[in-house]
Amino acid sequence: MTSTPVIDVERLDLKYGDFHAVKDLSFQVRRGEFYALLGTNGAGKTSTLETIEGHRVPTSGAVRVLDQSPRNRAAVRPRMGIMLQESGFSPDLTVRESIGLIGALTRRQDRLQRVLSIVDLTSKAGTKVSQLSGGEKRRLDFATAVWGTPELVFLDEPTTGLDIQSRDALWDAVDKLREDGSTIVLTTHYLEEAQQRADRIGLMHRGTFHQEGTVAELTRTLPAVIQFRLPGTSPALPLPGRRESGGTFLIETHQLQKDLFVLLRWAQDNAIELRELAAGPTRLDDVFRAINNH
Repeated sequence: MTSTPVIDVERLDLKYGDFHAVKDLSFQVRRGEFYALLGTNGAGKTSTLETIEGHRVPTSGAVRVLDQSPRNRAAVRPRMGIMLQESGFSPDLTVRESIGLIGALTRRQDRLQRVLSIVDLTSKAGTKVSQLSGGEKRRLDFATAVWGTPELVFLDEPTTGLDIQSRDALWDAVDKLREDGSTIVLTTHYLEEAQQRADRIGLMHRGTFHQEGTVAELTRTLPAVIQFRLPGTSPALPLPGRRESGGTFLIETHQLQKDLFVLLRWAQDNAIELRELAAGPTRLDDVFRAINNH
């Protein structure tokens, strides 16, 4: 991964009439990086992506993609793969024809069998798009996005509608793309996917970044959590905690290892079983929930 930005957004503003969708937004995505652009509903994430992809003109500010204006489609589009939320394929085309059409439009070279194999659609090559299931259409969307191993790949809600096996296969293919040097930009509502895979995350709220950084940087400001259940009668807890409505006890801590040791020693000394014990750092969805408190 080099320091040369593949995406460079500087003071981006987008307005629709009186509505200010994106406000003075600046960020970069480095070559080879897996970057997740996430946001609360109405945060401006879609407008930002559409501008980077060349579909919208900014009200003000500058956007560079692969060191070009994204509006220079002849220069940028062949080097970029885009998996949109919804397929725009003609229902009368077959899987083979749909992939071939995208290949011709992007001018990237690849082998049809290789791409069909990646998404497990080899047996569906002659099937019309209208006859595919929802999950098969998503796999076709992915196939057209990664045709020719583009330098930059946008994945918009890529695993929606996929079963577990198909999700695993998709992420294996993304891992291979990264090994080949591709830069990945992900948007998803499955926050665990971003938490597990992203090098960095830009978290948008009300048109600008609420936070940006690694998962550790985003979550370290919130306490870690210890959860457990207790038998009917127990002595007082050794740490401040609260009982949730379902009977689970919750301890929040910025010293997870130290306080977990204190709790376990207390349980051992008092011969108490901590049922359904779980402990871990703050999750990305907790960071999302905390946004509403700002």
